[in-house]
Amino acid sequence: MTRRTAGRAPALLLLLAPWFLVGPAHPAFAAAQQVSMAQYAFGPAALTVHAGDTITWTNQDKAPHDVTTTSAPIALHSPMLSTGQSFSYTFRQPGTYAYYCSIHPDMRAQITVLAAPTTAPPVASRAHQPASTAAPRSSSAPPMASTDSTPSAQPEPQHAAGDQPQAVAASTHATLDPMLLVAGLVAGVATLCLLLISSRAQGQA
Repeated sequence: MTRRTAGRAPALLLLLAPWFLVGPAHPAFAAAQQVSMAQYAFGPAALTVHAGDTITWTNQDKAPHDVTTTSAPIALHSPMLSTGQSFSYTFRQPGTYAYYCSIHPDMRAQITVLAAPTTAPPVASRAHQPASTAAPRSSSAPPMASTDSTPSAQPEPQHAAGDQPQAVAASTHATLDPMLLVAGLVAGVATLCLLLISSRAQGQA
């Protein structure tokens, strides 16, 4: 992390912190309640909920039942429920809802609907502080002189002129036939013998 980024980080946190701490009030999560129709009675007979909650009635008797309000901010009348059938209703209007089964008037119950609670997060005062920005550090450096060294060409060694005749002579001796040397030696010996014989003959005469 550079110094410039490190200097801006505290300022960004100060600007974003109020958004996490301050927000609009939201209603609490809606709840779901169950009411049974069993043994010709509503259970529970008295229930308190909040606006936005949903209540589900389930018939567990063999006889059919329904839900009909006698006094309520909003009239409610459910269809006739057979065994195992259910009916759900979401209460929006606060107030007291008294109801009964229209087929069995002795089945009575009451629901109290309260205003929906709201949850608001704590409010924090927004503090403005000047952002401290560090001066950018100069990153310029003196240019480095490029030193590209190329190896100098080495002259090839020259052979002395005097070495060439020796090489020629050596090659000449290497190419002589040994038979010629033997023939020359035999001829020389024969000539020497003839000269000796000739000299002895002249001395005896």
